[in-house]
Amino acid sequence: MFFHEEAQPVLEIMFTPTEIEELFSLVNEPLSPGSGSQESNRVVRSTHERKLRRMQSNRESAQRSRWRKKRHLENLTNQANRLRMENRELKNRLCLTMHQNLLLSLENERLRSESVTLMATLSNLYQILATMISQQ
Repeated sequence: MFFHEEAQPVLEIMFTPTEIEELFSLVNEPLSPGSGSQESNRVVRSTHERKLRRMQSNRESAQRSRWRKKRHLENLTNQANRLRMENRELKNRLCLTMHQNLLLSLENERLRSESVTLMATLSNLYQILATMISQQ
């Protein structure tokens, strides 16, 4: 180390090459399990790793959420298409049923009219028969 002040002389502490190697080996050597510096590095590393894992987990969760939303939208689209087809079929059946109802109503009206005509004819026949019987 060097200390220098204007009033005092420069003080130099020299290390031997062996001492320098020992210092470097201490700096490069892994710290013991309970040491504060390693704990600090571990905390920083684990915090960073947790952050990375959380980011990855969030990405995966968002991807799953987008996939579920897409599947839900596809299901709703399929259901809407199915309901449109069913609605079209029901409208066609209703139209056919209404047409058949109209035809049956017309047929029923014709039959009622024919029934009235037949009842009048029958009534006339009874009167003719009654007249014939009374003349005998």
